Amino acid sequence: MKVAVVILNWNGKELLEQFLPSVINFSKGEATIYVADNASTDNSVAFVKEKFPEVTIIQNSSNGGYAKGYNDALKNLSEDIFVLLNSDVEVTQNWLSPIISEFKKDTNLVAAQPKILDFKNKEFFEYAGAAGGFIDKLGYPYCRGRIFDTLEKDKGQYNDIINIFWATGACLLIKKEAFWNANGLDEDFFTHQEEIDLCWRLQSNGGSIKYFGSSRVYHVGGATLNKANSKKTFYNFRNTLLMLLKNVKGYKVWFLLFKRLVLDGIAGIQFLLQGKPKHTLAIIQAHFSFYGLIPIFLKKRKDFSSSVKYYNIKSIVWAYYIRKKRIFKELN
Repeated sequence: MKVAVVILNWNGKELLEQFLPSVINFSKGEATIYVADNASTDNSVAFVKEKFPEVTIIQNSSNGGYAKGYNDALKNLSEDIFVLLNSDVEVTQNWLSPIISEFKKDTNLVAAQPKILDFKNKEFFEYAGAAGGFIDKLGYPYCRGRIFDTLEKDKGQYNDIINIFWATGACLLIKKEAFWNANGLDEDFFTHQEEIDLCWRLQSNGGSIKYFGSSRVYHVGGATLNKANSKKTFYNFRNTLLMLLKNVKGYKVWFLLFKRLVLDGIAGIQFLLQGKPKHTLAIIQAHFSFYGLIPIFLKKRKDFSSSVKYYNIKSIVWAYYIRKKRIFKELN
């Protein structure tokens, strides 16, 4: 199997300077490395050409966000496996080998992720992906090793291989054929949770997604859009609603959306009480943006809604905040 490691870049010279060397050093002989540039205005492309001539540049014509950026970058690649890798990820020795070996053995495997640890605190899991992703009935994402803001220390408790519902976009390995059969990433998401939407469709098409604890990478997280940025709040709240509308089959989706809208309102009030009015405004803007996109997503719903069971727990909010279940093993 031929492998393409594709790093999406937008004005990220400092990140490339810091993290690209580990990708080159630990991917030799296993993958071709690409930097897909989303119309950067800094000198990051010139920097890569000068310092890392072994890396191939893919020049996108605009900054279309994560989804369009990767769709544009991947359309002309011939490799069998795509690795969508954030520019703020440090990889380690043999990070690719165990996963690629499993792709060769398991023909049903279409996507995967390694163990994601925190670059700034390497003994702990990192927020975006941790040890594999899941969502509850209302679409709230959570991970083994991370539920809301509770991050577990890595003690080897997730050094396994398991089936998961979603693999993180910070380091997503996916078969080329499966990626395009699922119509790639949904560009209406722009950024955030588009990988969950994609993984939903991959499973609707009959594929499986796995986490590999034997492969390890370190992710900075929030290097391009941190948690304090109200834009992240906007995309997270809006895109969850879009994902549910698009993928949940049957009339029950409308009850789920109503419940989410109520909970989003409570979240908005909490942000106000915390002195974060920009985040409250972001939730309001997310809802209006969602309403404007409903006609478009109703059309998508006809093609993509499925009966795949997407949740193992009805409410992670209830489990975490009311029942005080703060780590993954307590949920069951």
